[in-house]
Amino acid sequence: MLHHTDHGDGPPVVLLHGGALDHRLWDPQIADLARTHRVVAPDLRGHGASPTPTAPFRHADDVAALLRALDLGPTALVGISLGARTAVDVALEAPELVERLVVSGAGAGEPEWRDPATIDLLARWRRAEEDRDPEAWIRIFLALSFGIDRPLDDVDPAVLAHVREMAVATLEHHVPDGPPVLPTPVADAGERARELEIPVLAIVGLLDAPDHQRMAREVAHDVVEIEGAAHYPNLEAPGTFNRALLTFLREQFPVLEHRKVLT
Repeated sequence: MLHHTDHGDGPPVVLLHGGALDHRLWDPQIADLARTHRVVAPDLRGHGASPTPTAPFRHADDVAALLRALDLGPTALVGISLGARTAVDVALEAPELVERLVVSGAGAGEPEWRDPATIDLLARWRRAEEDRDPEAWIRIFLALSFGIDRPLDDVDPAVLAHVREMAVATLEHHVPDGPPVLPTPVADAGERARELEIPVLAIVGLLDAPDHQRMAREVAHDVVEIEGAAHYPNLEAPGTFNRALLTFLREQFPVLEHRKVLT
């Protein structure tokens, strides 16, 4: 079972972190949410205190197994980046376990990159991985995290240090000498997500890369935009993020028969 933290009591909400990070991404949310909800924050496989993958796997299967083991379904899933894609995948593969979704920084299925600046930066990130250059890898990861054209000096130093610490820990503890075992994608997730009939909220940092914003919007019924924040709006604007999240978690929704696609 995935390593996880478990706080509070009430309607369940599960927080899924982004790639290269761990459950500590949600430090600014857990205490607020735990006043009214049971809050579970796992480390995905290959992150934090969960095992390093050695064979093909799917994050969605791991999370679904955790939800069943903890008797949590149906639950709200909240995910950022890799966590957002995983949340959608769980809703597609085990719909009985999920009653609503919050996504940020990603949407359904494998990412589709269109922005030239992002494509260039991702290519340099892959070269840093191939060259086994952790310093370059971390530097590019932080640029992707906080805005491609945004000087890192403009980011709160405590937030920057928090993200760097998690990413460095992931490299040190989960990246072997050779290429890591990457998760297997859920088949046709992008197309299948168009048929989701549960409420989906996107929380978008307006300094995030255009493709990250677009992919989150594409799966959402409603969108909350946060100025002055990039890929991790929960860290850069926790008060605004928490208010939007708690409002959505408390809302009552009718059964949704159709989904509005935002383009």
